[in-house]
Order: sequence, then C-alpha cells, then structure tokens
Amino acid sequence: MDRTTALVPLHYVSLGGHGPEDVVADPHGRVLTGVADGRILRVHHLGDPRTARTEVLAETGGRPLGLELLPDGDLLVCDAERGLLRVDTGNGTVRVLADSVAGERLRFCSNAVALPDGTVYFTVSSRRHPLGRWIGDIVEHTGTGRLLRLAPGRREPEVLLDGLQFANGLAASADGSFLVIAETGSCRLTRFRLTGPRAGRAEPFAELPGMPDNLWREDPDGLVWVALASPRVPPLDLLHRAPRAVRRGAARAAVRAPYRPSGTAAVVAVDDRGRTVHHLTRRRSGFRMVTSVCATGDHLVLGSLWESGVAVCARPPAR
Repeated sequence: MDRTTALVPLHYVSLGGHGPEDVVADPHGRVLTGVADGRILRVHHLGDPRTARTEVLAETGGRPLGLELLPDGDLLVCDAERGLLRVDTGNGTVRVLADSVAGERLRFCSNAVALPDGTVYFTVSSRRHPLGRWIGDIVEHTGTGRLLRLAPGRREPEVLLDGLQFANGLAASADGSFLVIAETGSCRLTRFRLTGPRAGRAEPFAELPGMPDNLWREDPDGLVWVALASPRVPPLDLLHRAPRAVRRGAARAAVRAPYRPSGTAAVVAVDDRGRTVHHLTRRRSGFRMVTSVCATGDHLVLGSLWESGVAVCARPPAR
C-alpha cells in the first residue's frame, strides 16, 4: 500500500515532564510513558483534555525509553543509563534485570518485548554513542546496534544479533515465531526468526518511508504500529555510502550542531507479512519527532523525545 491518509490531530496533553519517548496503552485505556527526569507516568482519560490527569508510578533514577507491559501488570523499562529494569506499578519498586553483557556495560538500552515463556528480548541502539549523542550514530551509521535475549532466571543476557543500524523498536509476531526490529538508521524493519529452519537468522521485513522508532503491537494478533521519527533524508542516504572517516567527521559536526526535527509527523501500521495497512502523515505538524504510537479506543496516542506531552489523534477506520 503506497497511498497515505491524513493523520488527524485532536488535542495535546501536557505531562509536566520532557520527552515521553515511548507510550504504551494498558487494558483499561490508560497510557504509560517515561520522561527525561526518570519518572514513569500513567495518564488517565486521554480522550478528554479537560479531565486527563497524570500519576507517577515510579522513578528509575535514569532515563527511561522503551516500555513493555507484562501480564501481571509490571512494566519492563529500557533505561538508557541503567539498563533493563522491571518496575512494580503497584508500589513503584525498581529492579535491575540486566546492566551489562559479556563484561561490557549496557549503553543505550532501547526497547524490549517479553514472550509468554518469560524470555525477554531487548535492543541496544548503539555501542558507540549514548542517548545524548544519538544523532551522531545516525549520521556515522556505525552498525553497532544489537538484539539481546535474557532467559528466565538469568542475570546475564546473550547477544543474538549484532551489526544493526541503530536498533530501536521491537515487537513479536502474532504466533511468536519471529521478532520485528526497527533499524532507525536504515529506514527499515528487520525480521529475526525464533523458530523453524531459519531460526537465528535476520532478513528484511519492510522498507519504510522514514526512520522507524518504537513499535507497538495492539493485540496479540493485531497490527504492529510504527512511529516514524523523521522522513527519509536523501543526503543522509548518500553519506551512509561514504568512507567511515567521512562519516565520523560528519557525526562530530552533527553532535555539535543545533537539531531541529522535521515538521512532518507520521506513523505506519504493518501486518505480520510486512505489508503496510495504514500510512498516516501530517505535514507542518506542531507535534514533532514522533518516537512512539499506541492505540486506545478511538484514538492514537503519539509520544516524542522532543515534546513535553503527548498528542491524541483520530484512529483510522479498520481496513
């Protein structure tokens, strides 16, 4: 599907904190997110800005990014500073599940997904650049992103896949036979097989019209929603084919330069065959750098590393 439809904004809800990078909806229609000061927030009544309210569930002591709700109501948190965490949403207790791999401290833990057997898979976006210099990795095209697995009862994760271009969002297929990984730096989704004769192998899943960030599966057998943090940038595609020394020099300059996100907001929904079912865009958007999207009721809720609140948009009709 190549046709785009309008992303229709309804209202904005301020959170009193900067950078709600990931948003996930719980079974009660509430939305959870993490902000730059380390707080994990739960937002109620997002459908009506007059009654929307925010409560603090926990403080990680770091910088929470990707979130994953567990069946018992606890929350997996990928913290860019502290690693993979588990948060008790009832009493706010934060427990570190993993903060290193093969003797190397986890840098830039990004997104996680849990399978029914208790296995946790999670991504590391970069081994070279921390969160504060994320644009350096995108420009340099380091290919140091990773997919890791933490088996039930283990403290040490194992590396399943290396060489990813800014590994980011993560989602499991409906039947649990593969994972979908967002490679922000390559504007694509990659499939990693968990079962079958091709288990342990990665292959292309979908090419995208922009840079994917977080992924969110609405239901066990529903669509995978993909936030596009930026449209494709043709000069960047050319730079990625340049020698490493040129890319490194450009990355040093990019980290020092002021950054201004694109004015285009966009999200995509794909099925388990990698086909695009929805492609929603809004140019000259007041809400910039969409890094996450989730659905609740008749609404899509957008998160952003750049903004200080979430945007509530109209959900498209089912196809």
